[in-house]
Amino acid sequence: MYIETETTPNPATLKFLPGRKVMEVGTREFASPEAAEASPLADALFASGEVTGVFFGSDFISVTAGPGADWSQLKPQVVSILLDHFISEAPLFAGGSAADIALPTDTDDAFEDDPADGDIIDQIKELLETRVRPAVANDGGDIIYRGYREGVVFLTMQGACSGCPSSSATLKNGIEALLKHYVPEVTEVRAA
Repeated sequence: MYIETETTPNPATLKFLPGRKVMEVGTREFASPEAAEASPLADALFASGEVTGVFFGSDFISVTAGPGADWSQLKPQVVSILLDHFISEAPLFAGGSAADIALPTDTDDAFEDDPADGDIIDQIKELLETRVRPAVANDGGDIIYRGYREGVVFLTMQGACSGCPSSSATLKNGIEALLKHYVPEVTEVRAA
């Protein structure tokens, strides 16, 4: 088995591609060692002491190193942990498959949308799903819809995109411009 690595726009995060499915459905972010206890793989990555974030995508894992970590030393450790996990065919989540675990969803911590805005929200979600999420996944992350209120779209960046120096530019210059173009009711995009 060979695990490819790619850089991301976030210098603290590397994207690891094991050449197989990681998550069958959705994505999952672990922002602390306590959260990582739900996954033996994420827990093992945090155990290195230099990892501050782990993100599972459909076919990749993004790993964020803490301040002062040296990727030239951490990268071989991460690859070794990933190889051990995938070769042993260990479960991704403690207690079984992702289907058995209560995973966060787009509606967790979301704002209450006004049902009168249903058509606008459907357009926003369609654009996010077809145009934005694939591009963000290429950079080792994901974007989660949190709500729409009075022209403002609330989104959360995850994985390599969370904490990335260019994330605010991505939200404002990329995503906001796209949504304003296709959905004239959108006036602004904010991080939530």
